[in-house]
Amino acid sequence: MPISEKVTEQIKGGSWIRKMFEEGIRLKKEVGEDNVFDFTLGNPNTEPPEEFFEALEKVVAEREKGVHVYMQNPGFIETRRRVARDLKKEFGVDFTHEDIIMTVGAAGALNVIFKTILDQDDEVILIAPYFVEYNFYVDNHGGRRVTVGTNDDFSLNVAAVEEKITKKTRAVLINSPCNPSGRLFSGAGLKELGEMLAGYQRKFNRAIYIVSDEPYRRLLFDGKRFNTPLHFHDNVLVATSFSKDLSLAGERIGYIAISPNCRYKNEIFDGAAFNNRTLGYINAPAIMQRVIAVIGEYKVNVEFYRKKRDRLYDALTSYGYKIIKPDGTFYMFPKSPIPDDIAFIRMLQARHVLTSPGSGFSCPGYFRISYCTSDEAIERALPIFRGVINSIITGR
Repeated sequence: MPISEKVTEQIKGGSWIRKMFEEGIRLKKEVGEDNVFDFTLGNPNTEPPEEFFEALEKVVAEREKGVHVYMQNPGFIETRRRVARDLKKEFGVDFTHEDIIMTVGAAGALNVIFKTILDQDDEVILIAPYFVEYNFYVDNHGGRRVTVGTNDDFSLNVAAVEEKITKKTRAVLINSPCNPSGRLFSGAGLKELGEMLAGYQRKFNRAIYIVSDEPYRRLLFDGKRFNTPLHFHDNVLVATSFSKDLSLAGERIGYIAISPNCRYKNEIFDGAAFNNRTLGYINAPAIMQRVIAVIGEYKVNVEFYRKKRDRLYDALTSYGYKIIKPDGTFYMFPKSPIPDDIAFIRMLQARHVLTSPGSGFSCPGYFRISYCTSDEAIERALPIFRGVINSIITGR
């Protein structure tokens, strides 16, 4: 076999999101791009704010000597200071640049974190539904995945998490607001989680981290406010990026923020800086780091996505779809009208509407709609969503 058996198996069980995206490419060639309605990828479809372009032009125009040479593994100090200052303002937590490591997006941040904190067969609790690539990030670094569910409304089920805690538990990975459900974890739920984990840290004399994946934390609707686990637990490691809120997905710029209250923050900083290099990422993109350091206040186009959410939610629920209304992100996660979510998305696919099955997020019986697409595509797809569920209800 030309590649490893493990990778071969991983490819077979890989992301349904990508599978459906590739299916979309095939369909577009067959029936024309305008006749395929693709709700698979979470690829922002609003442009970055004007402040980004102004900062980019300023940075590119600079001719300062040595600006393109190697930097320290954690990233430029000025960029890290800017991130720390913003976090302190946002959460009231006393971050400094010594708590920040710039990374190649949130995916790079998560891989660096797991490489730093996991020994072989340490357990990471994943809360379903969750982004499928978490499975690979944990496995990349010798960890074992332990999956728990949420409550029926996709809120945090702390009792379910506690049932899975063992002496090998090293981290609980949370994603709020969540891809794919769009749900925000409450402050009360995070407080309960933090208190529970603190008890097991004392019992086992072992750090148990909350790893908080936060690329959507600024994409919240209806006046909702983000609840940070930094207020409820000492050992918190934040992984995030500017991909979603500033529409910079292709620039792969993110960071790790180590809670100033983390009891091993110096060791984690040193380990993460080392792993940033040994994993081959070396540094986050230099130009983007310099842009982030000088960009003005971040302006996130929340209304752009809120209107799409409302249009889809109102229409789909009127047709009979059961949906927990998303608090943020640009996803919604309806219940499949039939138990087999894969069979259901195939019914949509046959009519040129592409979605992703809940099975791909460790939550069968649902399907994900990514509504970062054009309003025209949404309007043209709605009659198809209605027709499919009507055919199921009537048996025709």
